[in-house]
Amino acid sequence: MLSILIYGMIIVGILQMIVNIIKYRECLMSMRDVLTSGGNRLKFWKKMAMALLIFFFLGYVFVAVSGHPDLMIASILFGGSIFVAIMITIILRGIGTVKERSIDVAEVLFGVIDARDPNLNGHSRHVQNLTMLLFEYIPYSKKRDISKVSLEYAALMHDVGKLGVPENILNKPAKLDDGEWDIMKKHPSIGVQILEPLSSFKHIMPWIMYHHERIDGKGYYGLKGDEIPLASRIIAVADTYSAITMRRSYKAPHTHEEAIKMMKEAAGTQLDEGLVEIFAQIPKEKVMKCTAKMLDIT
Repeated sequence: MLSILIYGMIIVGILQMIVNIIKYRECLMSMRDVLTSGGNRLKFWKKMAMALLIFFFLGYVFVAVSGHPDLMIASILFGGSIFVAIMITIILRGIGTVKERSIDVAEVLFGVIDARDPNLNGHSRHVQNLTMLLFEYIPYSKKRDISKVSLEYAALMHDVGKLGVPENILNKPAKLDDGEWDIMKKHPSIGVQILEPLSSFKHIMPWIMYHHERIDGKGYYGLKGDEIPLASRIIAVADTYSAITMRRSYKAPHTHEEAIKMMKEAAGTQLDEGLVEIFAQIPKEKVMKCTAKMLDIT
């Protein structure tokens, strides 16, 4: 009976260690974004931790197959697997809480930035909400290399470069002339310059830089088709819908149906045709909720 208890505890420990390895891998995947990605030293310790987990798992198996464990050893192995599980759970929940609070703070700050331009008040958050909604509907095989948190920050910060655009241009209650438009078109590169000191944001800078590129190559920097980062193309679809449907001092807002029609007309030239098709299939009520969130309507 004691032998059954001993081997039962070890087997449970082995199974728990398998779960721990899987959960830790999920933890590593969740840390590949603008908030939790680290330098080379941190990457080393992440890999070392995974190597140790695998080493301990093999130790459990060795003890079960070749050793002669007693109750003390079985208890230590069982307790160790549970302790690791608890620590991984705490880390994952802590990371989740930090990310939620950080994005909340960022939303408030960018709300202040948007408020500089009465034509864009709430636009950044609207684009963020629409981007993340569209991201949910994109097939995993296409979006697997894009961190959800990183995309959320890139969408929220896509217009941060407008901090470097004079207010008389931002607040102009009419269409911009050619000279003013040339200044406005610099805002993606200005945004990258603003974010440059944040080393962890390096991988999302191209997403922000090229969110005004066109599929036909007639955008700000001449990139076309798949040369444009997928994340930038996703943000471009959300940005276009927001621009069409939000009220401006110089134009009335278009309806959801009108916006979808206009975006389909722009698909293949301005916007990614596949992404527009996915966006058009999203239920209208879900798209409308993005506006409600922007306005803090409950």
